[in-house]
Amino acid sequence: MSSEPASIKPGPAEAVATAAPRRDPTVRNVVLLAICQGLAMSGSALTITVSALVGYSLAEDKALATLPLALQFAATMVATMPASLLMQRWGRRAGFSLGAGFALVSGLVSAQGIFMASFPLFCLGSALFGVATAHAFYYRFAAADTASDVFKSRAISLVLAGGLVAAFLGPELAKWSRDLFAPVLFAGGFLCIAGLSLLSLVVLQFISIPRPPAARHRAGGRPLLAIARQPEYVIAVLCAMVGYGAMNLVMTSTPLAVIACEHPFEAAALVIQWHVVAMFAPSFFTGHLIRRFGVLPILTLGGLLVLACVAVNLSGVEVIQFWTALVLLGVGWNFLFVGGTTLLTETYRPEEQAKAQGLNDLLVFAVVALTALSSGMLFDAFGWPAVNLAVVVPVLLVGLGLAWLARQRAAPAA
Repeated sequence: MSSEPASIKPGPAEAVATAAPRRDPTVRNVVLLAICQGLAMSGSALTITVSALVGYSLAEDKALATLPLALQFAATMVATMPASLLMQRWGRRAGFSLGAGFALVSGLVSAQGIFMASFPLFCLGSALFGVATAHAFYYRFAAADTASDVFKSRAISLVLAGGLVAAFLGPELAKWSRDLFAPVLFAGGFLCIAGLSLLSLVVLQFISIPRPPAARHRAGGRPLLAIARQPEYVIAVLCAMVGYGAMNLVMTSTPLAVIACEHPFEAAALVIQWHVVAMFAPSFFTGHLIRRFGVLPILTLGGLLVLACVAVNLSGVEVIQFWTALVLLGVGWNFLFVGGTTLLTETYRPEEQAKAQGLNDLLVFAVVALTALSSGMLFDAFGWPAVNLAVVVPVLLVGLGLAWLARQRAAPAA
């Protein structure tokens, strides 16, 4: 007796589904995710502009000026894996909405900390913002969820391009809100973060990314160690870790260095503003460059741009040098981060994405938290040149890793 099931005539619903397949939601998702990315990064740009200055004014030990930023990134590190697993279980929209809720609360708590001149409360608000950031950084992966292989790198880069809004909105909000509650400075900026988060919550309700099938929860794929041992996975994570860590180490202390060189606060805000422009503007073409030249050359170029940033920063302390260096740093970060993310998506199966992405961001933000804390300490103890020189060796290690991987990939064809 045949084990094949009997033919069943499709009902009206199935017939309609067959006749009119569901429209690909990728483009709509990319637009909405880019908007949310812009709102989230505007909050991040605002905190980068003012957090070290607020920390310096509230902390008794001035070496702890960047501790709030360090706690923010540490919280991001701790929350990355739970955020990824939550999205696998409940879907992207639920996870992103939860993250936006954390951002809203963090803005209110941070503002209250400033009003009360409480360094611990301000640190708590920074940590809550870090949890929100852990969720927001999956916007780039969510763009790839419904994208074809051909469109994947472009979808990732276009979502990150939404951060270009942050280049203008974040620092401008920082300047506009600085004296909003004078003589208490900067509290208004964190209330702006709460407002941006509320807007994100509204936009997120319109994204359309199917919840992962229940079977994916049960089928875990390969062990995490087997995924992480792949050469491509190692290099992808290394590029993201070093690119983000180097960028964060230099960027975090830049406002302190600008003010220490007796330039006005507006100069610090301008430098950070153009740095964020340089971080996200290349995303309009980074995906195209990766498709045309390959991911490894773009990653290599990113490392070279970070080294160029160091050279410019060591050449002097005028505003034009701070500006030029931070622009180079932003473009270098973009190539390393978009390239690393693209390379990472080649290393796991659909049922493995939550743990593979979660481990990547866990390691990246462990480095980011360390660099945020050490940046202020290096600057306070050894000065601005030491902050810049600290990134040279890690970037050179990335270059060696990329050269090794290129040889590994070329070997079978030889």
